[in-house]
This record gives sequence, C-alpha cells and structure tokens, in this order.
Amino acid sequence: MTNRNIRWSVFLPMTVVLILSIIVGVIAPESFYQAENAIVQFAFERFGWLFQLASVLFLFICLYLMFSRYGAIKIGGPEAKPELSTWNWFAITLTAGIATGILFWGIAEPLTHFMSPPKELGLKAGSEEAAMFSMAQTFIHWTYSPYAIYGLAGVGIAFAVYNANLPYQVSSILYPLLGKRMNGVVGAVVDNICLFAMAGGVAAVLGVGTMQIATGLEVITGIPNGKITWIIIVSVIVATYIISSYTGLHKGIRWLSDKNSKIFIMLVIFVFVFGPMSFILSLGTQSIGHYLDNFFERSLYLSPIDGSEWPRWWPIYYWAIWLAYAPLMGMFLARISKGRTIKQFMLMNVVVPGTAGIIWFSVFGGAAINLQLNGAGIWESIQKNGMEVSVFSFLEHYPLTTMTSLVFIFTIFISIVTMADSMTSTVSSLTIKSSNHEMTEAPGRIKIYWGIVMSSIAIINLLSAGGKISGIDATKQIATIAGFPILFFMLVFAYATLKFIIQQEKYDVVSFPKKEGERNAN
Repeated sequence: MTNRNIRWSVFLPMTVVLILSIIVGVIAPESFYQAENAIVQFAFERFGWLFQLASVLFLFICLYLMFSRYGAIKIGGPEAKPELSTWNWFAITLTAGIATGILFWGIAEPLTHFMSPPKELGLKAGSEEAAMFSMAQTFIHWTYSPYAIYGLAGVGIAFAVYNANLPYQVSSILYPLLGKRMNGVVGAVVDNICLFAMAGGVAAVLGVGTMQIATGLEVITGIPNGKITWIIIVSVIVATYIISSYTGLHKGIRWLSDKNSKIFIMLVIFVFVFGPMSFILSLGTQSIGHYLDNFFERSLYLSPIDGSEWPRWWPIYYWAIWLAYAPLMGMFLARISKGRTIKQFMLMNVVVPGTAGIIWFSVFGGAAINLQLNGAGIWESIQKNGMEVSVFSFLEHYPLTTMTSLVFIFTIFISIVTMADSMTSTVSSLTIKSSNHEMTEAPGRIKIYWGIVMSSIAIINLLSAGGKISGIDATKQIATIAGFPILFFMLVFAYATLKFIIQQEKYDVVSFPKKEGERNAN
C-alpha cells in the first residue's frame, strides 16, 4: 500500500489532534485534567437526560428490528454465506467489546452499590433493598442496554456495506440522508469524530485494565504499583495487540477470542461451584425480577432535585464509553456478520452477550455480596486500596488463590489485547481508502501507528490525574469526553439505519439489483 491509499482527510486531522492531546498531557497535566473535568461537567449537567433516554431508545429499536418482519433481511443478500462459525462469532462478539470491563467491575460495582448506594435514595448500606438496587443497576449498565448501542451501529453499517455496496466506513450509514455527499467533507468529519471517540474509549479501557493488572502483580509478587509499572504494562499490552492485529482477523482475533471466552466460562463455573450456590441463584433470580420491574426508573435516574453526582460517575460514564465505542465497534461487528439475518445479528450481538452479562454479574456479584455479609471485608479493602484490588481480595476466599489470581491477571491481559486488537484493526481500516464495499486489511505500519497513539493517550490520561482524582475516575472522565459527541451522531445513525432497513427495496442493491441505477442517481 502506498501513501496514495491513505485517507488523508481522516488520518491527518486525527494525527494532529491526538498528538497535541498527548503533548498537552505531558507538559501541562494540570490543564489537561481541568479541561477534561469542565467538559464532563457540561455534558452531565446539560445532556445527562439525553444520555439516559438514548440508552432506552436504542434498546427498543434493536428489539423492534429483531422481532419485526425486517428481522428476516439477510446481511449481504439472500445468497450470502457466513464467514465464521457460530462459536467463533459468539466468542468475538463477547470478548471484543466489554470483556475487559466485566473482569474489573464484576466484583467492584455490585459491592460498591451494595455498600455505598446513593444517599439521596435513602437506601441502607448492606440491606436487601441496597442489594436489589445494586444488582439491577449493574444489569442495566452491563447487559442488554450497552450491547444494543453496539448492535444498532453494527446493523446499520452492515446493511450499508454489504447490502447497499457502500464503502467500509462509518459515514456510509448516512447515505439515506446525504446520498453521495456522504463521501465528501461531511463524511470525513463524521469519521474523524468517531475515530477520536474510539481513541478515547480504548484509552479508558487500557487505563482500567492496566491498573488492575498492576494491583494484581503487587498483591501476588510485591512489585510496586506505580507509574513506572503502568508504563511497562501498557507497553507489553501494546506490543502484544499490535502483533495480533498484524496477523489479521482470521488469525489473531479469532484465536484470542476463542481462548478468552473459554477462560470466562471456566471462571464463572469455578466461582459458582466453590461459592454459595443457593445464595447466588436466589439473589440472581430476585435481581432479575427487580431489574425488569424497575427498568425504566433505574435507567432514567438523574437526581435533578437532590443533585446527586452519582449519575455522572456511573450511568452517564457507561453510556458515554459505550457510545464512544459504538461507531467503530459497529464497523467491526458488521465485518463479521455477513450471511446472517438481522434477527440473528441482534440475537448474537445483543441478546446472547447481554444474557452472558447477567450470568457473570449474578455469579460474581452475588458471591461478593455473600462474602461481605459474612464479614470477609472486601469492601474495606476497596476503600483502603481502590477498586482495582476488589477481585484479588475476593479470590483470597477461594481455593488456589495464587493460581486463580494469576489466571485472572492473564485473562485481563488477553481481554485487553482482544479488544485493542479489534479496535486497532478497525481504526486502521477507517484511515485507508475503501472505494467499494470490499474490506481491505490495513497494512501493518498503519496498525502499529494507531496502536502506539491510542496507548499513549491511555498512559498520559492516567498520569495527568496528578492525585486530584483516582486513576479510575480519570478513565471515567476521558470516556465521557469521548462519548459525548457520539451521543448526537448515534441518534442520527439510528434514524438513518431505520430508513435504510424500512426502505430496503430502495437501498438494497444486492437483494434488488434493478434498483442500483436509481441509487447511483441520487
């Protein structure tokens, strides 16, 4: 590939913006932090309501597409055949998106909400009411709602690329609204913003995973958990995922996701078998009922009168990071979904991983709450050492503590690599030219470049906190900043996706080739 094949309208602006961000973070970390904080506060105060409403809207659009007659539409046309087995499709979907997050928050979030619910709600810490709030809120943050954000973006891009024969880029989803103008300045602006959001999202996840690995190494080996350790860990992660990304989708990502998914299953079985089975099943069952019964209330909580900061640091952060990932995760999910119907797409990308999330948090969250009720002191450890220590404090109460802790560290590592691999490949594809619907693999040097840039933002963001906020809160801030502009784009994307699919005969030139001339005339 020559330099003429690079999309300079995307590659160059993002290079300038991201490198400037890195430089500011190095030479003026205080200003970097203050700018982040101001943007986050503005997003929460002015548009927190829209974040919450959008999360519900996107889920219901996905359910509509799944259960309506449009669910029978096949991505790529009637003759298209899947490229991946059902298992590989599931494994990649499960691990390429939020797998790193459930490893970190599987213990930390249910226990935090259980022991420290928003005081404005009047819940007693450690009570059954607090447990129900904790589990239901965790289900909202980690199951069907976030995957619906990915699924909606993915199905729109998949239809645009495989059915409408448009270029493999996020802006192609705007074709029903802009026609061929989506290939011009507007399309370049959209792709630039989406790439910037993804860089922030990857940086946030890299930061969370790095801190958890560093904490685990300190607990097991005594290696100091500090900035030098973070830099070393990020460097090793980057080297690994660049090598994996270099090998391409059908080698690196498929192999990583397969092993990653099997480890997840073994971890759930291990905790369930050696944990309080009856309590896990009872709490999980009741929590599902509470989640369904209070879905709208919990999904839309903003505390406008009491003025709680809780929505800013929890649901708004989550919607922001899922939104930051959504456009480019949509590109990735589209890439592996050819030959599947829209109904199958929604099942595999929303329903199945969402259900897996309920199982994961029911087992790990239920076991953690049970330990806390029996005086294990995990919450006290979190308060003293940070949320990063939660899983390792938890594993102290299970057999083979050292071995399982090492397995957890390895799982965190491979999960980050799988996620970063998929996103590096997708970011790289967005910065090369795609004259048609064929998805050309980006060259290795482009992948290496973007891998290094995104990891640099992660470490700069962690180091810039400067003691004012925890590393976890620093990652929450950059995630919110990354997802804020995508909130508005995703609302437009949702409308464009519905128009694409509802007016299939107008845009689907694969299934209805007689319409291709009409489409090109737009």
